[in-house]
Amino acid sequence: MSWVDLNCDLGESFGAYTMGMDAEVIPHVTSVNVACGYHAGDPLVMEKTVALAKRHHVAVGAHPGLPDLMGFGRRPMNVTPAEAGAYVKYQVGALMAFAAGHGIRLQHVKPHGALYNMAAKDEALAKGIAEAIADVDSSLHLMGLAGSVMLTEAEKAGLPVISEVFADRAYNDDGSLVSRKLPGAVIHDASEAVARAVKMAKENKVISISGREIPIRADSICVHGDNAQAIELVTEIRAALKAEGIDVRNFQS
Repeated sequence: MSWVDLNCDLGESFGAYTMGMDAEVIPHVTSVNVACGYHAGDPLVMEKTVALAKRHHVAVGAHPGLPDLMGFGRRPMNVTPAEAGAYVKYQVGALMAFAAGHGIRLQHVKPHGALYNMAAKDEALAKGIAEAIADVDSSLHLMGLAGSVMLTEAEKAGLPVISEVFADRAYNDDGSLVSRKLPGAVIHDASEAVARAVKMAKENKVISISGREIPIRADSICVHGDNAQAIELVTEIRAALKAEGIDVRNFQS
């Protein structure tokens, strides 16, 4: 691609607890995925995050997760496709209200954590999520793991899709993400993450954790807001992409 989106998961603070560096990161990305209260976030944080994104002309997406605040939505749950779809509808609808209050429209929906990883492999679950989003607004993009069934089912449901890659996560040989339980799953070295981001955007390839070069479609590059190096990563990745002649913009530009 001659251009690529740069996204970050934000709005994950809630109550008296602060997570991430939202205000510092938002000016350097083009899209944000806002937690909707199930795995993180709360109404006041959602309000603040949407306002901050609008101020910096950053596209807003819903980041719905499993109802697991204590586990940050990263623990798999035994949910049916209908349940997953209802969870997503509930959370997307909530964020839509905040977006409408600020006179903007949501760009996309990106499932969070365990829901994201489960739907990347489970066709029925992916279908339930995609059809739920289409019921709400079929113009919403579904942002999902590159090469996953989540994107396939989204296209079947008539949704535009965004193929997402991760600068700060390791990949298995099959294109899935290495479990966070395993060493090396999260990349903290900024130079390595920057090099990976450029390679994915420029060549549509990434080096897996075993050292293999695998194909990958990069429509949007994610940097996690809860990564301690988030600001360093997003600023250096954006600068490196620019140096390679790759424009950085969102899907509403």
